[in-house]
Amino acid sequence: MDIGVQGLRALVTGGSKGLGLATATVLAKEGATVTINARDAPRLRAAADSIGGFATAGDLHDPEAPAAIVAEAARLMGGLDLLVCNAGGPPAGPFESFGEQAWANAVDLSFMSAVRLVKAALPYLRKSRHASVLFVASYSVKQPIPGLVLSNAVRAATVGLSKSLALELGAEGIRFNSILPGWTETERVGDLLGARAKANGTTVDEEMAKQMQDCPLGRMATPQEFANAATFLLSPAASYITGVALTVDGGMYKGTL
Repeated sequence: MDIGVQGLRALVTGGSKGLGLATATVLAKEGATVTINARDAPRLRAAADSIGGFATAGDLHDPEAPAAIVAEAARLMGGLDLLVCNAGGPPAGPFESFGEQAWANAVDLSFMSAVRLVKAALPYLRKSRHASVLFVASYSVKQPIPGLVLSNAVRAATVGLSKSLALELGAEGIRFNSILPGWTETERVGDLLGARAKANGTTVDEEMAKQMQDCPLGRMATPQEFANAATFLLSPAASYITGVALTVDGGMYKGTL
């Protein structure tokens, strides 16, 4: 099936590793021109070279960075059609362990970065015939994950933003969707399981086995399985899908809606 991304121009933030790099890789394989962003410039450059794409370094914590990242990506590619708003998640911990600054950092990284990216991208997206934006969140917005109160709360705001923008800008032909990954084989998940193992006096393998007991498929996702779904939602093949929050979690979410 030709999903129609051949020749489209995509910016993927958080694109030097994990879910971002996996999505950028699939987009590039499908024929899109891709620019990736991350903070670590050497790692970013190596990742961009591995997919035959462009790189633009920048820290999404910096309020000025999203506009500069979008402008550079559009310059490198001659415009912008697809935007993936992806950033590293907030730290794990119980509610009372976090002060005001931790909450402000979480909001800035996981929510305001998306706001700023979309604001900067809209002038370019309005010129595209296939404009599509994807917010990377977590299945925790539907079923909170113990020990991840910052992520549970802030990522829900991002999904609310996505739905609101889908309603507000649909008449202009710009689609907005969210994707809600479950437990996936990434460095961040390894770090989270490592923190659990340390707190519980267990091993990472034991914590993974406990977590997967709650998954109908009985295993974690690979980054490519996530990226396949993400690429479809971004693509013209999904041209009548907007305002959706799609779980890619192996059935971990137990609700019916």
